[in-house]
Amino acid sequence: MMKSRAFGHFLVAGAALSLTALSLAGCKGGPSGDVQSSAEDTARYLDSSDGADWPGYGRSYGEQHFSPLAQVNDGNVATLGLAWSLDFGPGNTATVPIAVGGVIYSATGLSVVTAVDAATGKVKWVHDPKIGEKAGAKMRQQWGSRGLSYWNGKIYVGGADGQLIALNATDGKQVWAVQTAPAPGDLRFITGAPRVFDGKVVIGHGGADSSNNRGYITTYDAETGKQLWRFYIVPGNPADGFEDETQKMAAKTWKGEWWKQGGGGAAWNAFAYDPETDTVFVGTGNGAPWNQKVRSPGGGDNLFLCSIVALDAKTGKYKWHYQVNPGETWDFNAAMDLEFADLTIDGKPRKVIMQAPKNGFFYVIDRTSGKLISAEKIAKVNWAEKIDIATGRPVENPAARYPDGKPVTVWPAYRGAHSWMPMAYSPKSKLVYIPKIELSGIYSDEGIDLKHWKRAGGNAADLGLNLGFDVKDPLQDTSSLLAWDPATQKKAWEVKTIGGWNGGVMATGGNLVFQGQLDGRFSAYSADKGKELWHFDAQNAVLGAPISYSVNGEQYVTVMVGMGSSAGSFAASQGGQTFDYRTQKRRMLTFKLGGTGKLPPKDPPFVAKAFDDPDYKPDDKLATAGATIIGQRCMTCHGIGLIAGGLAPDLRGSPVVMDEATFKQVVQGGILHVNGMPQFSELSDADLAAVRQYIRSRAADLRAGRK
Repeated sequence: MMKSRAFGHFLVAGAALSLTALSLAGCKGGPSGDVQSSAEDTARYLDSSDGADWPGYGRSYGEQHFSPLAQVNDGNVATLGLAWSLDFGPGNTATVPIAVGGVIYSATGLSVVTAVDAATGKVKWVHDPKIGEKAGAKMRQQWGSRGLSYWNGKIYVGGADGQLIALNATDGKQVWAVQTAPAPGDLRFITGAPRVFDGKVVIGHGGADSSNNRGYITTYDAETGKQLWRFYIVPGNPADGFEDETQKMAAKTWKGEWWKQGGGGAAWNAFAYDPETDTVFVGTGNGAPWNQKVRSPGGGDNLFLCSIVALDAKTGKYKWHYQVNPGETWDFNAAMDLEFADLTIDGKPRKVIMQAPKNGFFYVIDRTSGKLISAEKIAKVNWAEKIDIATGRPVENPAARYPDGKPVTVWPAYRGAHSWMPMAYSPKSKLVYIPKIELSGIYSDEGIDLKHWKRAGGNAADLGLNLGFDVKDPLQDTSSLLAWDPATQKKAWEVKTIGGWNGGVMATGGNLVFQGQLDGRFSAYSADKGKELWHFDAQNAVLGAPISYSVNGEQYVTVMVGMGSSAGSFAASQGGQTFDYRTQKRRMLTFKLGGTGKLPPKDPPFVAKAFDDPDYKPDDKLATAGATIIGQRCMTCHGIGLIAGGLAPDLRGSPVVMDEATFKQVVQGGILHVNGMPQFSELSDADLAAVRQYIRSRAADLRAGRK
């Protein structure tokens, strides 16, 4: 139940603080933060800079997560050392920062933006949008911001309350803010990084897994916040009329009364922009609810779920799409990052867009026409035999759709063979570097009334199916860093990583690939061979992708440290690592050649301890009722089985549970909502009693040594 915002509390170590603050014009080729540069200059800078800055989520329009800088390279990376570190207060730090003109900007917790001098680690300003006071029930299914973007002297960030905010990059003051989900009771929220191009900022939203949500993306004027266009990812109620012919076309691929559940398709993460064709590419989400038998009885492709959609950047009009999972029913969304490359395939140059969505295949698509070039498995897959290149459609295993409702094990699981953690592409090595996951899920809809299904409400996670995990297979909950040749669709090399998650990736011109892991090991590998050349103990999970930039001719590497985002919901997938919400260190680490900074001694591993409960009496019926409520509302933050993974306090050790009145004030009354603990006013006193009983039973299990 507990979520958090980042507070204005920082500690800098490893660098002198006397250096004069740098202006935004402090790097070669960068735009000025004091004198407004033209949109044309800014556009050229964003997509064709020399690498001195990292102004967007993936650095450039093509989202490659590649820095051309080579001062730090495979020959000298062994001398890379800590320049400085900056400690953050509670809140999500699994995010990707940006760097412009010698200043680093990060969005942590509930979209609290911090500007930091890149050379010294000195905080320049902090902007807290106070989203914990505004978001209400929207906070129940999201983990905080994953990133932000820069354009023409402004910083752009989205929030859990659905706002898109523009800040002055020099002083952090708000320039404008718009509500992207203005309807009363609308439960859309933003976790992804806005993308900026040609004077426009584009943003999607999350929320389709827990509310009747019709996915869309919206584009705003970057200077004023005026809405320019909106594209709906799934069609609405035909009786209301369609927005355009594209929606009318898409509606033919749906069955039943899909609009009553919204349909889904939330584009919460992946965007790219091609200035040559003035095209925006969008990676779209899964269906809502997940189960197609409920969502669209009778089947259909259900456009534009799980698709890459190409839109005219000026008008938002449809150009083409490619759907990775027609009629999907497993949460195999295509909201994983989209990356450009110029490849030679069969002796011919091709401009391509590449994606490793959740479903276990790697796709190479012509980005001018949308034609599929190739698709091959990068992980264990059993839902489909292959992708038919002639039709572009998967050759499915019919049993994977749990046709008789009974449990079926599907590879990969809904977490994907690749999650939101960004992959990277190096134009030098011509390889893609993918943070790969191996995990299966057990899907069924036994016991679910498919004809009369209704969402639970209250922004509770409700999927229209049953979901479990098979923990017996030795491949389960493993991960690796996979180097993949997109031209030949073959593995170049692979390095095993710890647990069932690993961090986002950055490649550089110095023949290096950087990635972090759950155990805090932050590594640099040779991009061509995969040999580890350097590592640093970050003392906590490293999930967000690193960035690289230069200040006064010196190359730096920065990465955010701390458990956060979706990985924190799965303590069992964390490779034996433990993360305490209250005491874990959340930091920004910055490195340079010859850096001599050091971190304080590492804390002992966290061990969960149950609260004393001498009056506890088992009541299986009451605890089971509480488990159902918690499963839909609380496990996103507090973990499966209430084994917390670092996103929120471990309730099995929370003294709040012991006092019935205090527990009611926190859960039902919402007295901690400004700190990120949502209010659950819809829960009755009987519901609270059941929830409290389940928590007490899990504490009893912990005291007895049971998992």
